Amino acid sequence: IGGISGGGATSKLLADYPPAVFSDIMDLLYKPKFGASLHWLKVEIGGDGDATEGSEPSHMRSEGDLNYQRGYEWLMMVEAKKRAPDVILHALPWTWPGYISPEPKCTGEPWKNMSLT
Repeated sequence: IGGISGGGATSKLLADYPPAVFSDIMDLLYKPKFGASLHWLKVEIGGDGDATEGSEPSHMRSEGDLNYQRGYEWLMMVEAKKRAPDVILHALPWTWPGYISPEPKCTGEPWKNMSLT
């Protein structure tokens, strides 16, 4: 049994709850033998682009820029692992940061530079 965060900022507001409430919710979702006891989490890797219902920030906006504090998906993965160290994590890119596909409007060919993808 697992949980999905992604597809357009579906979990964005979760990180805005007061810390105690956020912690209680994560306990209910991931703490073993308590609440849902989820053992799998799939998140969206944000790319600063529209993802149907909202945009998710990229953790890497350029080759030299790495910031896991941007957005909320990394927070959810860290908190799920705190509660259930064996939880399985999956991640799926929905959009690509502009530096990966530098053509006009970043129209998509992220596979042209395999060293970046």
